[in-house]
Amino acid sequence: MIKPLAEMACDVLQTADAVAKTQLSRRYAADWFAARQDDARPDIGRADPPLRPARPDKPELLSPRDVPRRRPGTPEGRAAILHAVAHIELNAVDLHWDIIARFSDVPMPIGFFDDWVKAADEESKHFGLVSDCLARLGSHYGALPAHAGMWRAAEDTAQDFMGRLAVVPMVLEARGLDVTPGMIDIFRKAKDDQAVAALEVIYSEEVHHVAYGSKWFHFLCGRHDKDPKEIFHDLVRRYFHGPLKPPFNEEKRAEAGLPPDFYWPLSDEVPLRK
Repeated sequence: MIKPLAEMACDVLQTADAVAKTQLSRRYAADWFAARQDDARPDIGRADPPLRPARPDKPELLSPRDVPRRRPGTPEGRAAILHAVAHIELNAVDLHWDIIARFSDVPMPIGFFDDWVKAADEESKHFGLVSDCLARLGSHYGALPAHAGMWRAAEDTAQDFMGRLAVVPMVLEARGLDVTPGMIDIFRKAKDDQAVAALEVIYSEEVHHVAYGSKWFHFLCGRHDKDPKEIFHDLVRRYFHGPLKPPFNEEKRAEAGLPPDFYWPLSDEVPLRK
């Protein structure tokens, strides 16, 4: 008998060490799917997650404007790119467990929980893949400063379920679909096959995470008889701090259930906030 899923989510959120966090995330995901084989709906439970997850002492978190620029033409620059990816993946682990815990009071089909547990498990795997690449370059997660604003979207949407789905998977993770092909090219030119393989796994699986966001956003719009495109535009204008920046990976976004009329209008209409 496993503990309720929302409690497992809080355990991950309250684990500070990055390796311990991702290992616990993977173990709990395995426990959940094993329980799903035996029970149509294991206990989801209820939880009161922390506003901010526990984090290691390093990396130092800086304002985005203060994070040093990465120069991809050097080994140090490529290590910095991988460090930034590791930071994104660790935040994504927390984001996916957080949506389970924070909105556990909302009645949802069991598939909702399956999707986000699977996404959290994959993000944990991604963190491990990128950490291995860093180790081969003589570095590690925490060796460089990182972006302090990664959790802002989670805090801004802590009371808005649809806002969370709109901003995190459908905007932030969709941005990953736009920029990852360029990163793959950088490491392919550097003949870093390990990093290329890791980024290709991330690229493939992130499509599914964006798709989960789109699927459940549309589900909630249908539940509340709302127009998805109109609500999406309203929520992104309300919660996202900046414009959506082209170029957009329209092929992968479409594969994930994001048509161009969702995001192109927002590339010009969302004002920059100070």
